[in-house]
Amino acid sequence: MRVLIVNTSERTGGAAVAANRLMDALNNNGVKAKMLVREKERGSLQVSGLSSRWWPQWCFLWERLCIWFHLGFRRSHLFELDMANIGTDITSLPEFLEADVIHLHWINQGMLSLGNICKILASGKPVVWTMHDIWPATAICHYARGCEAFHQQCRKCPILPKFGVGDLALRVWQRKQQMLSGHRVSYVACSQWLADEARKSALLDGQRVTSIPNPIDTRIFRPVDKQACRQQLSLPADKRIILFVSQRVTDPRKGMSYFVDALRLLAEQHPEMKQNTVVAILGGHAEDVARELSLPAYPLGYVSDTKRIVQVYNAADVFVLPSLEDNLPNTLMESMACGVPCVGFKVGGIPEMIDHQQNGYVAEFQQTDDLAAGIRYVLDGADYAVLSQQCQHKVAHSYSQQSVAKRYIEVYEDARRPKMHNR
Repeated sequence: MRVLIVNTSERTGGAAVAANRLMDALNNNGVKAKMLVREKERGSLQVSGLSSRWWPQWCFLWERLCIWFHLGFRRSHLFELDMANIGTDITSLPEFLEADVIHLHWINQGMLSLGNICKILASGKPVVWTMHDIWPATAICHYARGCEAFHQQCRKCPILPKFGVGDLALRVWQRKQQMLSGHRVSYVACSQWLADEARKSALLDGQRVTSIPNPIDTRIFRPVDKQACRQQLSLPADKRIILFVSQRVTDPRKGMSYFVDALRLLAEQHPEMKQNTVVAILGGHAEDVARELSLPAYPLGYVSDTKRIVQVYNAADVFVLPSLEDNLPNTLMESMACGVPCVGFKVGGIPEMIDHQQNGYVAEFQQTDDLAAGIRYVLDGADYAVLSQQCQHKVAHSYSQQSVAKRYIEVYEDARRPKMHNR
């Protein structure tokens, strides 16, 4: 079986990381998988980029300009919406023609338009679509932020100005309805939470939605010597390290403000932590938030080298991700694979990954004091060795390449059968 994985980026972002890991998992389990991206960055023979350099860039810019216009020329929310009004037709590419299954991932920001997806569906090839957020089930947003309009019909999007030009959400919703009319798509959500949300969407009525987690290669993400990692990263050897990781740490969705408040509470209630505990921050704009923290901070900046990322996880004692909305964060999986317990809010797919007080701590949503209690629990209140062991066990059992590849192969085979499914 030959599978073409389509994703906007080759390496940047959680969806790109997950798509690459799935490609590796499939190739290691008997499937010939290739990846098609907007711009190829590496020399891998398994990854192809679009032939034109300027056209994808123009598609990206044009869509952003259109969204900026509908936002009333405001920059806020500029990258939280996608209308898929322009993209590249991939149906004539050799990679597409030779594939038995087309597997869409995160195809936004000018990669594919709704019209391009129509052509893919019209080709007759089986289409599987992995959802890394809720966009395939809504009109224009990637995270619904509590809005339930997509249960019936997206319209008058609360993110857009009240007196904008027309109803963009309704127009895109109707285009997506037309796109899916008469076609079968096998949707896969990376978490059970996202699958449950997608099943509520009127847009996906009659389509099949299943849940399969992202895979991880435990030969790469694994425990290594903690002190050696700290030495290589110039982190203190005699302190406890709290880790925060995000592609952009100032992204409000990742909950940095709650992290700041939780550390303030810990410093006030347990002043000894100012001497025995530090914070490591991995991601873009790390320096911008380091001075806001109540504990000594080590901003590590943005890192793309996998070996160094593994060192960062292994240098830490606890990983904290207070996301306000999230699907199945790769960062949690990576931390757990390295044997580092995690603390996060009870939201999205996070409670599916962290088993409360077994391999980490699930704090009540937006409760800063409970987030602080979770950090304290991992550092001082639990049997750390047991927590660490349970982290590795969870990853090996639920997110291994073999188990995830097997489940996807079943989806591919089912998608190739000429029949319709009801949810």
